[in-house]
Amino acid sequence: MQAFADLLDRLVFTPSRNGKLRLMADYFRTAPDPDRGYALAAMTGDLDIPAVKPAMIRALMDGRMDPELFALSYDYVGDLAETVSLVWPESRGANRTPPLSEIVETLNEATRAEAMKLVAGWLDSLDATGRWAFLKLLTGGLRIGVSARLAKLALAQFGGKPVTGIEEIWHGLAPPYESLFAWLEDRAERPAPDMAARFRPVMLAHPLVPKADRDSPDAVNPTLITAETFAAEWKYDGIRVQASAERGARRIYTRTGDDISHAFPDIVAAMAFEGTLDGELLVRNPGGGVAPFNALQQRLNRKTVSKRQRETHPAFIRAYDVLQDGACDLRGQAFRDRRILLERFIADIGSDRFDLSPLVPITTLAALDDARLDPPAPEIEGVMLKRWDSPYLAGRPKGFWYKWKRDPFLIDAVLMYAQRGHGKRSSFYSDFTFGVWRDEDGEDRLAPVGKAYFGFTDDELKQLDAFVRAHTIDRFGPVRSVTANKQTGIVLEVAFEGLQRSPRHKSGLAMRFPRINRIRWDKPTAEADRIETLEALLPD
Repeated sequence: MQAFADLLDRLVFTPSRNGKLRLMADYFRTAPDPDRGYALAAMTGDLDIPAVKPAMIRALMDGRMDPELFALSYDYVGDLAETVSLVWPESRGANRTPPLSEIVETLNEATRAEAMKLVAGWLDSLDATGRWAFLKLLTGGLRIGVSARLAKLALAQFGGKPVTGIEEIWHGLAPPYESLFAWLEDRAERPAPDMAARFRPVMLAHPLVPKADRDSPDAVNPTLITAETFAAEWKYDGIRVQASAERGARRIYTRTGDDISHAFPDIVAAMAFEGTLDGELLVRNPGGGVAPFNALQQRLNRKTVSKRQRETHPAFIRAYDVLQDGACDLRGQAFRDRRILLERFIADIGSDRFDLSPLVPITTLAALDDARLDPPAPEIEGVMLKRWDSPYLAGRPKGFWYKWKRDPFLIDAVLMYAQRGHGKRSSFYSDFTFGVWRDEDGEDRLAPVGKAYFGFTDDELKQLDAFVRAHTIDRFGPVRSVTANKQTGIVLEVAFEGLQRSPRHKSGLAMRFPRINRIRWDKPTAEADRIETLEALLPD
């Protein structure tokens, strides 16, 4: 357990991606089985300890600390595991630190009453860092800057194997992954789980124009993009997915390999084929077109989906590619040939849960640029460019696929509220709500229009945090209201991908992917944008 605690502690304070990869690879190299397997499951979100919930941890604290004092401490720290680890009463004596595997396996066999006693005993035996890691393990949500994909990359680095080889078998494995580690250490052949409808690692695109070159008129060579070399498709604002059906098994995966089939039973029921499709998960609007992303969000991250939700938010997949047709693997064929097969494949399915992504004619680069900037529907983010001769290669290979997105929308808004972050940001106010001016009974008032928690540097975060602390005028639980009027405040230039009406928000608007583009220290708050500016951006 101590080695796992040390790993998490170092991961939190290691900002670089390569540094995190090295730390995880070193841990996998030195930790024994099955500890490292359970640690891997915790980092990928695949570890479930049903006998322990956050409410149990709070109940344990009630008997050891004044509840009001704990609530104040929790509000200040902003993270349950970190708060409990710091305020848990120290227990004197020679205590044994249990192995990670002992904790997981014992709790998975315990009742809730037994688990409560076990957790209390282990909290007594660990130091503050150990308690923090222990609680993160139990409650999930590590917030250490490690995604499931990054953990798999660390495995590949540790074992000297391709990450695609790990991703292809991942869903057929279970913690503590001893057969996987045996393969990575060359002690056994690669596991071959008998899993139908497995995940195939996806192919990704590079930006056609890097962010730094967006303002350059010569960023794209007009002789490069031709109809003979490239196919063009619309880039829809949905979720990239893979639909795989084989030997009676039907699964829908995200681009990172997460199985989301349970949230889309209407699509699963229509997967009457043998093969694998790559496409965009979308929701239809009442007119038969593509609904805004907000409609899709109503279906995501749900354990169950009601009949009414399936009726009011009918999901479908707009197919981009076909990777498998029956027993035939098509990934090595050219995109031109796969496209012909895809057209036939979709026609054979004959369901409105699947349709074909239309091609965009390429005449001149200027005409394609005009189409990118003014697409036929607001739910289109731009265009995708794919070489006709490209095979389907896992990862982000160079020279084959490009995305050419619309430029983001920009507005100037005023900082109104701030909330502490999580993990390494738990000591900073890093989640910012911002608003624009709106006339209310003849007086200008700020109306909240969005919330952002990224886009700024670490130095800018410290400056924003200092402003929040110095200009707090009210508190609402963990949220602080700051001075924001025509004379005093901070203007934030906010970038976002789209805008739509939303009755759930006070302003009546909802932004898509808002982030702080820059801090306008130079701009008076009175000159921030008005609600009419945003309303003019709404699709007709």
